[in-house]
Amino acid sequence: MVAAANMVEVAALVGDTARATMLAALMGGQALTASELAYLAGVTRPTASEHLVKLVTARLIAVTRQGRFRYYRIASPLVARMLESIVAVAAIEVPPRYQPRSIREDSLRFARTCYDHVAGQVGVAIADALVARGHVVLTDEGGEVTDTGRAFLAEFGADLNPRSKRMFCKPCLDWSERRYHIAGLVGAEICSRVFALGWLKRERDSRALRLTTAGRSGLRDSFGVDLADQEPCTAAPAKVPLRA
Repeated sequence: MVAAANMVEVAALVGDTARATMLAALMGGQALTASELAYLAGVTRPTASEHLVKLVTARLIAVTRQGRFRYYRIASPLVARMLESIVAVAAIEVPPRYQPRSIREDSLRFARTCYDHVAGQVGVAIADALVARGHVVLTDEGGEVTDTGRAFLAEFGADLNPRSKRMFCKPCLDWSERRYHIAGLVGAEICSRVFALGWLKRERDSRALRLTTAGRSGLRDSFGVDLADQEPCTAAPAKVPLRA
């Protein structure tokens, strides 16, 4: 009964629109202040503070004080996996609503951060390329990096030496592509490396990522991935089904 009560409490916390918006913003992997989260959630600073206290108390998010500011972040990869799973279930199992798809939505579908790894079309394309080359094996049960994969990723600059007990390599169901991208330490290292190389840049106030000119050539040369025809455009969007 204790577990059931805790589940109800967590569901209630995540189910509030303002808190869900804050959690979604923090899924970008960056630590944000209460003021930034209040702006993104469309609530006042005092209201945001009340929500954040509840989320910290429930250990869904963690807070770090730096000078006179407090920065909030997702508490752990476990919480991030829970939130991404909720989004995936909502996108796949719930009947879609029809509404105009915005440029912002297209940007999220193309490339975004999913906690600390790359998701969207770019993330799935990287996963597909690694699987096709025999570097990574992804199944419903888990993920594995082969010997050739370790050599390839080491040459790419990814540090695959475990520094914690977190999952090493795991498939993460992408809510927009409805296929796997790579999570765990391997996904985090790939994400860190593409940022360091300047292949992907963060969009302001969004989880969306922008593919740079260096990124287009880098993904093509290193992974054999060409996404030129899939990049979001600025044309007027059509009505298509979106996630609930």
